[in-house]
Amino acid sequence: MKSRPSFLRVPGALVWTAFLAIVLGIAVQGAFATRANIARTFDQQSRIVQAQLDLEEILRLQIDEENSVRGYVLTRDPSYAVSYARQYSETAQAFDEKVEAVARVLAEQHLTAASQTLEDYVSLQSNWRRKIAAPLFASPHTDVGGLDKENKAFSDYENRTAAFIRSELAKQSDALARSTQEQINRDTYARAFWLALFGLLAILFNGFRSRLSSELEEERTTTEILQRAFRSEHVPLPNCEVGSAYLSASSHLAVGGDVFDVYRLSDSLAMVFIADVSGKGVDAAVLTAFIKFTIRGIALRRRDPGSMLAEFNTAFAQTVENPYLFVSMFVGVLDTQALQFRYASAGHDSAFVRRAHDVQQLQVTGPVLGVMEEPFETKTLYLEDGDTLVLVTDGLTEARSRKGEQLGERGAMDLIGSSNPQPQKLADELVAQVKALEGNHTRDDLAVLAIRVHEPGGFDAN
Repeated sequence: MKSRPSFLRVPGALVWTAFLAIVLGIAVQGAFATRANIARTFDQQSRIVQAQLDLEEILRLQIDEENSVRGYVLTRDPSYAVSYARQYSETAQAFDEKVEAVARVLAEQHLTAASQTLEDYVSLQSNWRRKIAAPLFASPHTDVGGLDKENKAFSDYENRTAAFIRSELAKQSDALARSTQEQINRDTYARAFWLALFGLLAILFNGFRSRLSSELEEERTTTEILQRAFRSEHVPLPNCEVGSAYLSASSHLAVGGDVFDVYRLSDSLAMVFIADVSGKGVDAAVLTAFIKFTIRGIALRRRDPGSMLAEFNTAFAQTVENPYLFVSMFVGVLDTQALQFRYASAGHDSAFVRRAHDVQQLQVTGPVLGVMEEPFETKTLYLEDGDTLVLVTDGLTEARSRKGEQLGERGAMDLIGSSNPQPQKLADELVAQVKALEGNHTRDDLAVLAIRVHEPGGFDAN
């Protein structure tokens, strides 16, 4: 067999070297292109989620406008009338700002039908201000019958309008999620091909191929987390100190199947809830955004915790197709002025109230969600200055030592009673205790929400 002339071997080596460089360039460029595409999609989905929240806020502000007008007309005290007029002006301004924000998102997403519906809604609201609100402010002693009649017709229209816009935004969000996943799949297969070819042609580049594959897998995992999970959160409350903590059973993740929320309903009312989805990790975190924003939407219409759970139970059964998923949830409405707490519990027995160092467990008032259609009873708890609501998930009560001994409800209550009374320190200490008990090998997600109440005027949040 004759050897190939050297003048052919040299160009051949150069061709293979150039080919390898091209393959490498394609692989690297594909990684950056994927990152850019996913980043753009995430930005659009974030805008859609914010538009959904702004839409719910628009509905609330519209109700506040009507209440301001009614309060202005019904009051007989000039000082209160001025207050209602100022409230109406501020609410109307906030309403217009939220409408502009939603309109921008609808325009960006080319949702023409939804944009037109929103314009019609705003036009109707403007007519209401001009024909109803303005005359009543001009003549406060006018009969409010016209206001009530107009409001009923407007309420029916606004609900249909909001439902349509909400549906259009949800469809667009789903389309973006599918588009992102399809893009990831296409890039995954394309890069897998080039990387396989690259490995066959040059063993020296095998290490680089493995590293790129690992980065791709991390990228896909990050994508799924950012697309489907939202962190728990809380907002400051008047006459209250609020603390929270979260511990994921998956050490490499900051999310899981537990979720809590503190949501202001008015100046003195706040909805608080904590929920535990069956399972853990990213799969369980998929449902946390649905739970969080669905219960917020329900709380804007209802104030009775038992009714909130009943409506959510129906929505959960109709939305979640997996019959093996269920949720335990505790939801309450806290009056920060009267220090009254009305609550209902759907199979969630990890809710407590701490009075000094004495800890009392709050009663379960119904079954877990997603299993059966049952009524949920609402309980009322009257709090005193310094009392602390401590809501946790079963990552605390079911924590086990290395010997397999479970902490249990009694052990959890002892920990709560002996922890620091300051809510944030209390939450942090409970998480630290679970880590110490389980040797930093957490078996279940743990969420902690602590709210300490004070008599009005007796506590300065600043």
